[in-house]
Amino acid sequence: MKEREKDAELNAKYQIYSNLVKAGLYTTESEGKLKYEMESNKVNFSYVAGLYSTVKDSDVKISDEEIVTFMKKNEKKYKAEETREVEYVLIEDKASPQDEAEVKSKINAVLSGSIVYNQATAKNDTLPGFKNATNTIEFVNSNSDIPYDSTYVAKKDLPAIDADKLYNLAPGEIYGPYKFGNYYCVSKSLGKKLGVNAKASHILISYEGAQVPNQKEKRTKEQAKAKAEAILAQVIANPDSFLMQAFTSSDDSSAQQGGDLGYFGPNQMVKPFNDFVFNNPIGKVGLVETPFGFHIIKITDKQDGIRLATIAQKVEASEATSDKIFTQATKFEMDATAKDFNQTAKEMKLTIAPAVTVKIMDEPFGALGNQRNIVRWAFEDGTDVGTIKRFEVANLGHVIARLKKVNKAGLMAVDLVRSYVEPILKNKKKAELIKMKMTGTSLEAIAKNTGSTIQQATDVTMQNPVLTGGVGQEPKVVGNAFALEAGKISAPIEGNTGVYVVKNINTTKAAVLKNHATYVAQLKAQSAGDVNRVIPALKANAEIKDNRSQFNY
Repeated sequence: MKEREKDAELNAKYQIYSNLVKAGLYTTESEGKLKYEMESNKVNFSYVAGLYSTVKDSDVKISDEEIVTFMKKNEKKYKAEETREVEYVLIEDKASPQDEAEVKSKINAVLSGSIVYNQATAKNDTLPGFKNATNTIEFVNSNSDIPYDSTYVAKKDLPAIDADKLYNLAPGEIYGPYKFGNYYCVSKSLGKKLGVNAKASHILISYEGAQVPNQKEKRTKEQAKAKAEAILAQVIANPDSFLMQAFTSSDDSSAQQGGDLGYFGPNQMVKPFNDFVFNNPIGKVGLVETPFGFHIIKITDKQDGIRLATIAQKVEASEATSDKIFTQATKFEMDATAKDFNQTAKEMKLTIAPAVTVKIMDEPFGALGNQRNIVRWAFEDGTDVGTIKRFEVANLGHVIARLKKVNKAGLMAVDLVRSYVEPILKNKKKAELIKMKMTGTSLEAIAKNTGSTIQQATDVTMQNPVLTGGVGQEPKVVGNAFALEAGKISAPIEGNTGVYVVKNINTTKAAVLKNHATYVAQLKAQSAGDVNRVIPALKANAEIKDNRSQFNY
């Protein structure tokens, strides 16, 4: 109760704070005017471009020191938590070929029957096999690791490799042994059933008060029924119109798939919907009411199914095999600790997995999934680089881990950011080389010196500062063009795709408006979610130390 009170108090404080922030967020007339002008002011200009792509990457080299210097100037962006790199060997606790053969032998024995000694009669009794068992269900439950399942299964849901043979079994006929996952199986057919799965499409017309409120237009229940009846009439008259009607009219998320719901089994849908689909033939179209609204339903397919009685016995490591694996894992741990991890793995013909990089509060551990205990160990006091430890992982085996590297908190490792930072720094160096060629007092001279041509940009706005011809967004270039007087030439501008020199042809100012309420409203709508950015910003700016790892998390 006290915890709930604390939560309620904290939530109330947050709501008060959030409301205060919302009250402080407003959009001025000046901001609306700026938006209007950015959308409406237009500039025409000529330009010469020296694209970065014209300079070979091999002509500009970037050192590790330059990358570090760049990261220091942008420290927040490239700040890294402390991480540990852990390499490991996995020795799986899995069945040996002998274990597998034994399970297969047991399955075969179930098929053929067996002879057992009866102490009461002092005679041998012959027990019937699977085919002649008098009570199939009881026989399955007595001999299978997976209980009997009475479900009728469509062919598409049977084990892929054996689906054809299983589905085509005659009643009472047996198939197997066959392997499915970690099991050896034998299956007996108990007969087929028509229409166990169905496929349908629908158009949902909902209304105010339905479980799925209508999304495209407000309507009452009566209006929804009238609209559904009208659509039904159209679909019956023109069956090909169903797809488009679903796209344009349905209030269900399936509208994007033309109303297609895929395959489903009995009772997966609400009762009136279920009854219509499973009590009518393929191709039937009709109208059904449910708590979600009115459905125009088209039954598009049905699947028959087969009921199988399957005896499945799991293939798993025997006790003797698990003991051998444990001995092997323990030997590797001891030898790797005493000698060398890599050499020991080589000698024992084991594979070292690529090192996994983890942070102190991580749970996922590479391909092994969540392994919090390994991550916790990697950060414990006393776990130094080179430390080795064996972990028993349920349903997997033995993981022998070695702490390979410690990356202290600070800037990110150069090799992690090079692919992102290097192009930025290369473009800066390329810009200097291009600028050296951009000499001359006219665009014609600059174009000649750079081996470029003069390009034209027409009616460009600040709101959409795009240069045509595949260049893309160049806001700095367009901004400089707006700043120039007509006929004036700019200095070289470092843009996103190259270095540009621009000449303003003319600038057209937008007509003066008395007020900019429309644009103010647009900006308000765009900034409605800004309040949600406050908490992440406060968190990023705060000095927070996470001590959960000290509590054995």
